[in-house]
Amino acid sequence: MRQIIVGLILLLLSFGEIPAQEMEQVKKEFGITDFEALKSRLEFDNRNIAKKGIRHFKETGEDLITGYSYGEFYDWDLYFENVYMSYFGESKYCFTNLQAFLKRQHLNGFVSRSLKKSRWYQHFKPFLAQLVVLGAKQESIEWLKDSPTGEILNEEYYVNDRTYYQRLKCYIDYWLWYMDWDKNGLPVWNSSDHSGMDNQFSRSGGKNAFRYEGVDLACYVHRELKAMALIADILGCNDDVKMYNKKAIRIAKAINEVFWDDKDGFYYDRDERTGEYVRVKSVAGFMPLFAGVASRDQAERLVKNHLLNKDEFWTAYPVPAYAKTEPDYDQYVRDHGCNWRGTTWIPTNYMLFHGLLDYGYTDVAKELARRTFEMVLEKNEMTREYYNAENGEEFGLKPFWGWSTLAYFMPFEFVSGYNPMKLNKEAIKSMGRELLGVSFNK
Repeated sequence: MRQIIVGLILLLLSFGEIPAQEMEQVKKEFGITDFEALKSRLEFDNRNIAKKGIRHFKETGEDLITGYSYGEFYDWDLYFENVYMSYFGESKYCFTNLQAFLKRQHLNGFVSRSLKKSRWYQHFKPFLAQLVVLGAKQESIEWLKDSPTGEILNEEYYVNDRTYYQRLKCYIDYWLWYMDWDKNGLPVWNSSDHSGMDNQFSRSGGKNAFRYEGVDLACYVHRELKAMALIADILGCNDDVKMYNKKAIRIAKAINEVFWDDKDGFYYDRDERTGEYVRVKSVAGFMPLFAGVASRDQAERLVKNHLLNKDEFWTAYPVPAYAKTEPDYDQYVRDHGCNWRGTTWIPTNYMLFHGLLDYGYTDVAKELARRTFEMVLEKNEMTREYYNAENGEEFGLKPFWGWSTLAYFMPFEFVSGYNPMKLNKEAIKSMGRELLGVSFNK
């Protein structure tokens, strides 16, 4: 009995030591000393989320989360916003938003990528299943076997008799069938606006183009299929586990067969009408690292020849959404609200950061985390929507409390080897609360 008690005491003491060790390691590795400034920024952003980012959605009677002061709810933004919330032990908004979107699913599986203003031809980007996995790492998802309750849309073209899990399956099927015109296993974007990289017109086209197979899109779908296999496993749907894993393997193969240009050593999108590469070097070309589908040789060429190339992507504050060699590369596009033709965006940095770690590019990942953290916290007085890749200048909504907040935790995730986006059953680590003593209160 005495040995058990001593063991418990040592275990309890160790919980206090681990955060202190990690903080010291972050200080040593990244030269971060002003943790109070970081905590103050996080507390400021959390207050904004609580007061302005949590919105009551009367149609479902639930509180939903958004990073946008004008109150719209978007697709991939929702995923990254909830990654941030997981640092504080908050999982509620993974599912309130998810349910609100799925309650508006059409019979063919279509889910609009925005909630208040429906974009009828822009399907929810492939992050819904990953959002479910993020929530499943924090609480039970057995309720996915149930059908929605409360007020749902009962119009002629909306679903009203499927479980949430069935709705997820139909949402995936929409990508694989309705958005893949030539049936080569690779779906197309509706447009650059649909891709989330709003004004990359030279890569993904204008509204309703429906012709460009996106390498980023295929990588997100690959992860969605892996996520669906994991969800099916949790729910005991064994046949679906096998099905989704097979589909994930097929699309991984297609990504490397169709998008990889061996001459340039880069992943390009494909014009489905002509069959030709869309030879635009975008940050999307690095997403096979995030998805884990690139070979070691492909990863080596991507990183050494392109990412670390100062004439392309390795700017003072990388990673620009377009390479500097692109004719329409620009830091100051004024004809569009959001510029993805050269500026740096935190969610793509964050995905690439973890992709680099997965492939063993530790030093590059560390430097990317260092520069991103410096840009977001030290160079600017508050969190902003996106940044100048050459001097770190802030752009976009002010204040902004959405996905850019992920930058603050990149050094901590580097030191701890932690990745909340991992598609597994491991419990979420509440880093903001455990390491920095910052909480979220609503």
